[in-house]
Amino acid sequence: MFYKMIEAKRNEWLASETCTVKAVIDYIVKTGQMRDAQVEAIKTYLFLKIACGCKPLAELFCEGAFNTLDLDDLEVSHSTREYLKVNKAAAALFEYACLTNDAGEQVSPKLEQQIRKEPESIDCHAFFHKAFYDLSYTDYLFSLPMGAGKTYLMAAFIYLDLYFARNEPKNSAFAHNFIIFAPSGLKSSVVPSLKTIQNFDPTWVIPEPAASELKRMISFEVLDQSKTAKKSNKTKNPNVQKIANHQPLSELFGLVAVTNAEKVILDRIQESQGQINLFEESDDEKDRQANELRNLIGKLPALSIFIDEVHHAVSDEIKLRAVVTRWAENDTVNSVIGFSGTPYLEKAEKITVVDNLSVAAAEITNIVYYYPLINGVGNFLKRPVVKIAEFADSSRIIEAGVREFFETYKDTVYANGTVAKLGIYCGTIEKLEELVYPLVAKIAAECGFGSDTILKFHKGNKQYPQPTDSQMQFDSLDKAISKIRVVLLVQIGKEGWDCRSLTGIILSQEGDCPKNMVLQTSCRCLRQVDKNAPETALIYLNDSNADKLNAQLQQQHRISLKEFTEASHGKTEIKRYDRTAYLKLPKIDFYQFKVNYETQTEEPAAPESKIPVAADEAKVSDDIIKTTDLTMETQRIEVSNTERGTEQATFATWLLRIVKGSFGSLTMQELSRYSDLLREVYLTVTYERDGVRYYSSRYDHAMVEANIRKAFCEKRTFHTKEELIPEEASLLNIANFTPTVHTEKPDDYYPAQDLVERIILDDKGKLKVSAKEQAMMELAEETGNTAILEMLRKQNSSHPQKDRTFHYLPYHTDSGFEQTFLKEVLTFDEVERLGLEVYYNGDRAMTEFKIKCYQRLNGGWRYIGMYTPDFLVLQRKDSKIHKAIIVETKGGIYANDPAFKDKRTFMEMEFSRYNNQAFGYARFEYLYLEDTLPEAERIRQTHEKICGFFEER
Repeated sequence: MFYKMIEAKRNEWLASETCTVKAVIDYIVKTGQMRDAQVEAIKTYLFLKIACGCKPLAELFCEGAFNTLDLDDLEVSHSTREYLKVNKAAAALFEYACLTNDAGEQVSPKLEQQIRKEPESIDCHAFFHKAFYDLSYTDYLFSLPMGAGKTYLMAAFIYLDLYFARNEPKNSAFAHNFIIFAPSGLKSSVVPSLKTIQNFDPTWVIPEPAASELKRMISFEVLDQSKTAKKSNKTKNPNVQKIANHQPLSELFGLVAVTNAEKVILDRIQESQGQINLFEESDDEKDRQANELRNLIGKLPALSIFIDEVHHAVSDEIKLRAVVTRWAENDTVNSVIGFSGTPYLEKAEKITVVDNLSVAAAEITNIVYYYPLINGVGNFLKRPVVKIAEFADSSRIIEAGVREFFETYKDTVYANGTVAKLGIYCGTIEKLEELVYPLVAKIAAECGFGSDTILKFHKGNKQYPQPTDSQMQFDSLDKAISKIRVVLLVQIGKEGWDCRSLTGIILSQEGDCPKNMVLQTSCRCLRQVDKNAPETALIYLNDSNADKLNAQLQQQHRISLKEFTEASHGKTEIKRYDRTAYLKLPKIDFYQFKVNYETQTEEPAAPESKIPVAADEAKVSDDIIKTTDLTMETQRIEVSNTERGTEQATFATWLLRIVKGSFGSLTMQELSRYSDLLREVYLTVTYERDGVRYYSSRYDHAMVEANIRKAFCEKRTFHTKEELIPEEASLLNIANFTPTVHTEKPDDYYPAQDLVERIILDDKGKLKVSAKEQAMMELAEETGNTAILEMLRKQNSSHPQKDRTFHYLPYHTDSGFEQTFLKEVLTFDEVERLGLEVYYNGDRAMTEFKIKCYQRLNGGWRYIGMYTPDFLVLQRKDSKIHKAIIVETKGGIYANDPAFKDKRTFMEMEFSRYNNQAFGYARFEYLYLEDTLPEAERIRQTHEKICGFFEER
């Protein structure tokens, strides 16, 4: 329940003037690639990172970081109020005690009364430290259900951390490196899925060019090798080698390591009665290897540790916390970020407040964000259709389930080309081979499917070996090439199996899957395939498994099976129409500004002359030591050149540091050609003590290494060449147009659906008018009264300006201000008099008209990103677009976004100028409007711009 306080404070911060990430959140929402559950989690993540400094939860609650109660309005005694004002931890505990859960039950009325009566009797700091497991480091848990996209959310967190860390490298709130722990026992299924982080598109959360730059900087390592390196006569830990390849670790930035906690990190750790033995002094080679890896990971700077499916780590939790705590002692751990779909505990944990008073916590206490499973149904999860068989016979249940599946989903093909599939879990391989397969093959044949559409997937036994190619077919199930319709499984695919085209599950008897995993197993089929599509899935159960599913839904998600199946996410279906052909809307011609960078070599590389002097400028001044008396008069001055360097050095590792710092521009082979010269420099910048060489404290080694790298580089100058590229763009990107959308915010779509339908009927000439109005129009036409006829036609049309706007219907707008502008401008008399058309262009996914923007910088240009205007006011000539005003309608809170201000400057100062010069007349104009303008002033500015630009002089 603590997360409710965090969420309330987060929302307050997001709405405040102190929030610095509004532009980032707005960008993520506008790209439309992250689900609502992910976007809300990102808001919480950035709030905790930026507003809260990534501090541990106990520290934040004790500081009152999440307090929102107005203490002056509380009905408490004067002394209690004054105590709460001074003691923020007590105020936080009081607010927590007053929280209510989804059932309307208060967290702890007794705790509330205790604070009202004797607030000083409670050690609030001790309570919060106990509640958050007495951890010294930051540990946050994000609870999202299956299908919410936890893997991509991890990727978003990683890119956002690196984005801010690169801007503020000294800010300890942001991580520089990451290690992702798969849950124990799920290595084969979860680690491969976590590799999909590499496929995440960072432009979904970060604009260009920063997104591409970060993508190039990230290095991925999968630490999944547990064997000795091949052809080696010495035992080695290959995972250590993978990490060591990124030396020097102190400067490491952008490493993402994925591993299995149990097999790799927790290997060779013993736990007995809560005591941990890491075998740090062991002579055993395997113990040495395990500790070597753990110690090396503990040296990774600004490390964030992601733990997937954290609820699985219960048996190893003590071990894992011991390892992380040891790492935290090195001051290298930035944070621990957990992810779980099942945040509730099997048994409530009690947190002692005072004698005879404790608070029971039914969920993991360090949850900072919680998204209920039921909210995902019909949103990013298929809607479950649960059928409970009235008979106990397993064969009859399977037959009924298979027949219903084929009746419902036989012809279902998803947008990505995959076909709907049914998974049937079998308790044993014998049952699968002897009973289930013959039965399913018979039903499939009756429905026109061959045996090649049925996959038998198990690991085999002496009687029935694993079917040939079954692993390959299983791995390909979610690809369009797979024609499998029914998958028969034994002890596989209960969790971590991500097959979105799986559309049905049958659990026909007890033992088909472990008793405690009925929920996870039966819900394997709920992952949505087509975004925002109203998909369903069939779950067929016997009585026993249905009872277990209901019990696990109650325990893990606090909902019943009835609520689960009847869940409605409240999304409205909206039909969309393409009107570009009806309007005969042409593409818009314009010139795109492009800057080419040409390099010229001013001075060639000169290793022979520059290497010998690489250390000359890098020498550090000697220390000056002054000795003074009590009156601060100087008694003696010493100049000390004593060596203090303690880092051991070898020539080979020194060369490796130089190569590593070149980011691939310099190779060891190139350095080896100048080994004699380099060795002289090496001997200069190191010193020997007791037969061992150390890096000298009298040299700036980063400068020395940089100077050596520069010796191999040509001195170049850059010249920019500007050119204009002719382009044509459609105002509707038909590739992203879908005939239906489902939304929780129908008011964001304009016009409303009923008017949309009237406009479409009007386009087809099928809009009905009353007999009386029809007679009046016919009379006006017969008498030649064209003015009255035109007036009557307008009154009975769907929209008076429908032929001058709405190139597709309805528009998805970002704000009410955009809708207001469109309504206002369409009422101007000049729209008809000057033959103008007004089209919304602000939905970046729906338009091709986007402009590349640059910023003048030091006499050159810097690319600052793509700009999508909100509106175009057009005028045609000879059926082509002749003139256009580009209109930007901006909310006041976003007007000062630096990135937008630079783009606005480019549009106002450059775009219209170079396009108008290229076309030979005033073809483009730019109009910027803020919602902070008074209505009259906004209308006046718009009217003046339209008349001044389109009126013929």
